[in-house]
Parts: sequence; C-alpha cells; structure tokens
Amino acid sequence: MDLKETVKAAAAAIKEEVTGFRRYLHQHPELSFKEFRTSAFIKEALDEMGIAWKPIAGTGVLAVIKGAGPSEKVIALRADIDALPITEANAVAYRSVNDGVMHACGHDAHTASLLGVARILESMKASFSGTVKLIFQPGEEVLPGGARQVIEEGGLTDPQADVVLGQHVMPAIPAGKVGLRTGLFMASMDEIKIEVYGKGGHGAEPHKGVDPVMITCSLLQALQQVVSRNAPPLMPTVLSFGKLKADGAINIIPDMVLIEGTFRTLDETWREQAHIRIKELAHTLVSGMGGRCEIEIRKGYPHLKNDEALGMQVRTFFEEYAGREQILPQDIWMASEDFAYYSQELPSFFYLLGVRNEERDICSALHTPTFNIDEEALELGMGVMAYAALRWLETKQD
Repeated sequence: MDLKETVKAAAAAIKEEVTGFRRYLHQHPELSFKEFRTSAFIKEALDEMGIAWKPIAGTGVLAVIKGAGPSEKVIALRADIDALPITEANAVAYRSVNDGVMHACGHDAHTASLLGVARILESMKASFSGTVKLIFQPGEEVLPGGARQVIEEGGLTDPQADVVLGQHVMPAIPAGKVGLRTGLFMASMDEIKIEVYGKGGHGAEPHKGVDPVMITCSLLQALQQVVSRNAPPLMPTVLSFGKLKADGAINIIPDMVLIEGTFRTLDETWREQAHIRIKELAHTLVSGMGGRCEIEIRKGYPHLKNDEALGMQVRTFFEEYAGREQILPQDIWMASEDFAYYSQELPSFFYLLGVRNEERDICSALHTPTFNIDEEALELGMGVMAYAALRWLETKQD
C-alpha cells in the first residue's frame, strides 16, 4: 500500500479505540492547569504504546517519536487538554461526571485524536525519517495559557521543532470536511476591566451626587468609537463588554460601576495603539462628567497567523488524503487561541476539523452546554494529521 492507504487503514483500525479515548476524557473533564487525571490517562496510553514522554507545563505531556531514517527534520503536533466551567446538558452515556465542568470546546476530541496519531506514527516509525513531537498542552482556556509555558520550558527545542500543526473541532463545518485558511486567521484577545467611580446617594436627589451609572452608559457608547473611528477600516477589530455591575437599587445611586469586556484584533501594532486610546478616552470622558475611573487591560493571547508556505503544503497534503472537495476555505475567526504563541515562534498552521451532523442534531456551538461532536470525524482527524506529518517529513527542505 502507498502512504495514504497505509495511514487510512491504520486510522480505521483504531477508530473504536480512539472513540473510547474521547468518551473517557469527555466523561472526566478537568479545568485548566488542574488536568491531573487527564494527564495520567495520556501518560498511561503512551506507556501502553511504548512511546517515551516527559511532563511539561505542570499537567502537560510531551512525547517524541523518532523515525528510523536519518532526517533531522522535526514537526510538532499539538492538542489542548483542558475543559470549561460549564454544566453539561447532553443526555449521553459519557456525560460529564464532574459537576460544573465540561469538554464544551472539543479538547477531549483533540487529545483523543492526537493519541490516535501517536499510535499510527509509532506503528510506522520504521518506515519514515525525522522526528515528531507530540504536545499535550494544558491550560488553553485561561490566561496566560499553557502554550507560553510549554515554549518557556523548551517544548519546541531539544530537538528543535521546525514547524507546528494544530487542529480544532468546528461545529459549523460538516463532519468529513476540513477548514483551512492561510495568513491571518484568529484574533488576539485582551481582557478589559473598568471601574467607574462617582458619588452615590438617594435616587430622588441625583443632583447631590455624581451618577456613575449614567457616566458608564456614555462611556460604553463612546468606547465603540475605538472600533468605528480609530481602527484602520480594513483591520478586523472587536470591542465587546459582557459584564456590567451597578450595585445600587431602585432608589440608590451607587458609588461605583464595574464593566468588563474584551478587545480583539489581528495586528499587534494597532493592538497597542488601541489600548492607549481606550485608556485615554475613558479617563477623559469620565473625568469630564465629574467622576474618575480605574482601568486594567490584561493582555492575552497574540493574533494567530498561519504560515503561507506551510499552509500551501498542508493544503496539498489534506487534498491528497481527503480529496479536494472535502477542504473548505475559511474566513478570519475573531475567537482567540493560545496556539498563536507557537505561530509567533515558528512556521505554524492551525486548521478546523468538521464535527457537525444535522441528522443527529449535533449542531450546538462551542462553549455551550449541549456541544457535542459527530465521533465519525475522529477517524479523519487523526488520519489527516498523521498523513500531513509524514508527508511533511518526507518533503525536501528548501
């Protein structure tokens, strides 16, 4: 058999095992940097496969598979392993048993798929040259993100990785298809906290105080000018506030109002300029209305840019494996991902694995209590990643 057929046969043979991996992980989700049982499960699976590993970034696991050939090329494959603080609403046999914790972003599928890739590559290591690093990364869902810690602890070195690949399940894409985009793909993410202070008092006598509620209303509207009047027109930019707390009452004007939100874009220079503009506008407006404010902008993940040259290679490999009709072009996605840290270090490529199945009512969005995947997608997920890694390793470097 040629390489494609060999990988496809291997993926088909372990489909049920990998589905079992995914169901176990889904049933036992753990929050960011607390993935102790998950980490133990990954280590046990790798031990059973005879694959060497070491801990990294606390609860993370770094494994290495070295081919028999002499090549010095190294490719890193990454899966995130943490879950979200969401109570699952799915009525499935493998429903989460950890109250208030759920794999609502598909990291169980990412981890199971990479374990499948590990088994495929380990079974084929006598027939390929080069090295594959498997990064089972903790803490993608919370700042500062596990990716940065993996990098700081040398996860991409010794041996030095040349490129990094990662995948993410996507419920907007039908199972059996893969979404690709080269160049700018995902946004940076910053957390904004603003406390607006005034002088509280009786609701019947607003003239005797400084109403931070009304100041905040004006501030929320004015801050949108950062997007509509300050952002470069062709640069995707989002400023959203999802939390507002005014701890008064129907007849009590509070002393302080809290608002929290997020700023996202795809250019690091504009990102820094926007932070300055947000702070200047807020302080000026609030003081002009008689109050004062305190602002904290917590800088999160950078924007994610898929390497153009690597992306062209990956597209070719995916089309060879799955067929050109199964590859769907993607738009910019304003969500954020700490895989972006890898893309800032090395040529990297992050792609989307379709998991939608409308006939089975598997359509819920990421980060929702009813999110689920069509598990038939796991066979393609592990197969296409393993094939892309092997094809990249056998391709001559420029």
